[in-house]
Amino acid sequence: MNPALLGLAVNPALPPDLVDRLIDAADEELASELALRPDLDRDQGRALAARSDTVAVQLAYGGRLQPEDVDPVSQPLAALALLDQGTGLPQWARHFAADPCVEHREKLAACPGLQPDVARSLADDPDTRVVAEIARWAPTYLAAELACHPHAEVRRAVAGNEATPAELLAALLTGEGLPAVRFCRVCDQEEVPFFHGPDCPHGDCVLLPGDACDGSHQSAVHDIQWQALHNAATPAPAVARFADHPSALLRELVAAREGLPRHAYAQLAGDPVPWVRAALAKNPSIDEAMIRRLAQDHGHDVQRSLAHHPGLPLDVLAQLTRSTKLGSPLLPRIAAATPAEVVDLATAADPTLRMLIALRRDLPDAIRDMLVRDCDAKVLKAIAPHQGLTEDQLLAMIDRHGLRVAAKAATNPDATALVLEGLTHQPVSARKAFREIARHPNASLAALLACLADPQARRVAAARPEIPSAVLVGLLADEDWQVVTAAAANPSLPADVMTGLLR
Repeated sequence: MNPALLGLAVNPALPPDLVDRLIDAADEELASELALRPDLDRDQGRALAARSDTVAVQLAYGGRLQPEDVDPVSQPLAALALLDQGTGLPQWARHFAADPCVEHREKLAACPGLQPDVARSLADDPDTRVVAEIARWAPTYLAAELACHPHAEVRRAVAGNEATPAELLAALLTGEGLPAVRFCRVCDQEEVPFFHGPDCPHGDCVLLPGDACDGSHQSAVHDIQWQALHNAATPAPAVARFADHPSALLRELVAAREGLPRHAYAQLAGDPVPWVRAALAKNPSIDEAMIRRLAQDHGHDVQRSLAHHPGLPLDVLAQLTRSTKLGSPLLPRIAAATPAEVVDLATAADPTLRMLIALRRDLPDAIRDMLVRDCDAKVLKAIAPHQGLTEDQLLAMIDRHGLRVAAKAATNPDATALVLEGLTHQPVSARKAFREIARHPNASLAALLACLADPQARRVAAARPEIPSAVLVGLLADEDWQVVTAAAANPSLPADVMTGLLR
């Protein structure tokens, strides 16, 4: 598809008659772009839906189709999308519950608010995929029934359903009190014993690497346990029993679970696998003694994860900044710092601590202005986007540290046209600032034109309405298709040029 037509399809200034012409000529890709237009009338929406099942689904999920616009026989996927949105007709659900197409029944099973007779029909479906799908979303009474289903895929779906009764989630996790699983996706299609290795030569194989069955359905049982451990409704005592399970994937979920007994966390703190200990380090339920123990753990990602603990003592955070690269997210403990702690962090000798507090956007003006005068570039990068900075403050930061703070300064909502124009004169190594300048609402025409010289920023600047029409016409011939699309989507593009593109 011509990239200029893709841009025209979303151009808010495109005249209605040209929208109609595009609809008449649209392939699926163009129709998908046209479906994004907020000004489509009902007839245009119907016309687009008639061109492609995929686009009809897109329009349905976008709230652009009504039930009377859709024929469930000729447009089943759009009808199912409306049912999924809760706007489809009740008789459609009964129609699809008896549909010979398994995929349609499976999609129906994922729809909310199904009538009890429809849910019952899907739970009794001869295809396991349909039953598993209804089990994933089933109400409590039906989930409880399906927990005893002989197929592992159905039980796995029930194990992930938060409406499943807690005692049955515990039973699915441990296997106690339920009849044994009789079938799994491995023994459905292979003679047991069978192990599916990562080098499977069959391109259409639906088994996953590591899937195995020796008659005990071991990989399927593992999947059921994983889902149950991932389910927040599974009782904590049942979860704690898996703290010493042979599977590290399961122990990782246990380590992340809140509200477990202290002895389970103590056992996981000594786990031989670092990523299990890293999951434990972020768990809000571990106490200060455990936090301090994990602060000495040099296993991969343990200390980095610990830095995200919401209850981290500040002295431990200070220790972590000296031994771990924390990146530049706003840490939960920093976000929760008291006014007195904010002052302590902003005046800390360690510039990393000053940088971390500078990431907060609710700092008192006095603290913010003090950090603006900081001599460390990483502190200034963190404070540069802060609202309320004056033009003089931003210019002083850029003057002191140039390209090291340029990109962040360009994101400041109060950056003036003068600041942004000045940033366009930074060295080539600061070009990443151009993308921010190109999207900044205060950017002057001179700054936007300067951004056109940068390949990445040109894609953003080409969409700005301030760009002169003569420049836009030239951008329609750019070698980068994304620039062409952005220019064609620009509402400043002259109407006669739009018409010409349609020829």
